Amino acid sequence: MRSSMRYLCLCLLFLSGCSSMPDYPSSPNYDIKKRVFVHPEGNRHDKNFGDVMGLMWKFMSRPTDPAQISGFPLMTPADNGAPTSDTHVTWIGHATLLFERRGRRVLTDPMFSERASPFTFTGPKRVVPPAIAIADLPHIDAVIISHSHYDHLDLPGIKKLIAKQPELPFIVPLGLAPMLADSGVKNVTEIDWWQTHQVGDIAITSTPVVHWSSRNMFDRNKTQWAGFMVRFADGYQFYFAGDTGYGSDFIRLRERLGVPDFAAIPIGAYEPRDFMKTSHVNPEEAVQIFNDLQVPNAVGIHWGTFKLTLEPLVEPPRRLLKALQLAKIPPDRFRALTHGERWDL
Repeated sequence: MRSSMRYLCLCLLFLSGCSSMPDYPSSPNYDIKKRVFVHPEGNRHDKNFGDVMGLMWKFMSRPTDPAQISGFPLMTPADNGAPTSDTHVTWIGHATLLFERRGRRVLTDPMFSERASPFTFTGPKRVVPPAIAIADLPHIDAVIISHSHYDHLDLPGIKKLIAKQPELPFIVPLGLAPMLADSGVKNVTEIDWWQTHQVGDIAITSTPVVHWSSRNMFDRNKTQWAGFMVRFADGYQFYFAGDTGYGSDFIRLRERLGVPDFAAIPIGAYEPRDFMKTSHVNPEEAVQIFNDLQVPNAVGIHWGTFKLTLEPLVEPPRRLLKALQLAKIPPDRFRALTHGERWDL
């Protein structure tokens, strides 16, 4: 009975929240006839309703992941001690990073809610609480949001963020501004792939990645998805890949915008591979992205916070380490941090 109820609720997740979306005929990345955004190499994640239901059945019938019971270690600001550098990154959890460069702070995909779901009673639940509570965040200069999926666009959390900092600037892909405005965000800017928006002395450029968007089964790819290059006043560049499958985007990005000084690359939520390959990289592909970017250092994100797919929660950093060894890359250059850990760069 309990499993049947969970199944029904998860089905409702894909049926809920239907709303009309604006058209973007001026965007070269928008298909006017189909009224959807399209990646330059085509939209590869073309799973139908039956595919999704089949995956959900596998997911619900799996054994409980031990890490869902035991959780993961959680570091506090006191554990990290005083910063030893003017540039550092803190992994708050999942794809949420607090990146600081010489007093300027950028927050990525702020996910602070208990569940990555439109419901409070079902859907993926946090294994580890946010390493920094919203109330304890410092002043933020800009927030970047990669796409509309519930584990990346957390509207209840955003409402709490703007209650703390009402004029907080949000930079988002095309189509997301109406959702944020409806949640009370006053300062939100949409940018298309390769467009740049200036927030004070920080330049933020949207970049294409291999992914897709949806909040329900009726709005697939009605809003855009993106990675972001964040360029600080002194030329330092931080790249946030958001959520992505593997493609040629990262070589193209390096050629157009230059080599980033630091990158956040997803390493989790990749099994079953035949279903996830077109939207989520595995650790081996994450290492390929690292090489494509020619980036000096990177942090692994999108793992160990929510049980989203079938691989064990503890697996991504272990596979990352093996992939780095095979590629002869020192493991201290591409790290999977402990929740709450700060890396002084």
